[in-house]
Amino acid sequence: MSARQVRGGGRAVEVEPARLAGWFERFAARNDGVVSTRLGPAEVVVTGGNGTTATVAVPFPPLPAEGEREGLAVEPLVEHVRAPRRLGLLLVRLGGHSVGVAERGTVLVSRTDRHLVHGRSAAGGWSQQRFARRREGQARQALRSAADDAAAVLLPRLSELDAVVLGGDRRALDELRADRRLEPLFALAVPRVLDLGEPRRSVLDDAAVRALAVEIVLR
Repeated sequence: MSARQVRGGGRAVEVEPARLAGWFERFAARNDGVVSTRLGPAEVVVTGGNGTTATVAVPFPPLPAEGEREGLAVEPLVEHVRAPRRLGLLLVRLGGHSVGVAERGTVLVSRTDRHLVHGRSAAGGWSQQRFARRREGQARQALRSAADDAAAVLLPRLSELDAVVLGGDRRALDELRADRRLEPLFALAVPRVLDLGEPRRSVLDDAAVRALAVEIVLR
């Protein structure tokens, strides 16, 4: 289970679907029980007896349950997140990418590649300009390769996918959005972008598991 600080105070934790029910039971034990559970299509809010809240942005919405209930009543959420799903994964950073299809946290098919993209030069004058042009060319080639692999691996299987999960560098992903071939792919993408290191096959395997995890914000 990973955790990070969030804007506005509080922290976010990632919880695997199989551990979600137990996590909320421990939340209740730590926070003087649970006063209420508010279920919505896109959000679930559990309020502890001491005022602490646990807010879940429902993965792969909508949640097929609504209303406010007394006490801890997260069974609809647990059932929803444990449903089997086939996901497309697209992980991109400037120097590499990894794409694949995963089900139940296991990668079924994938393609990973790396490309040399030089860092920025501290030199000045013509040398810096030539270096910048070369770097821009390398970056374009790397992103074109990522787009080609995404098109080859994911587009033929798009009708089989429940959603697409993105990861890596947001700027690089935004560059890929300009490729019209990938419009159907990005239309299926969930809002959350996984924060990951350099895309490798091992990172893709980790992303396949994290893509199913539930993010809970505690305040």
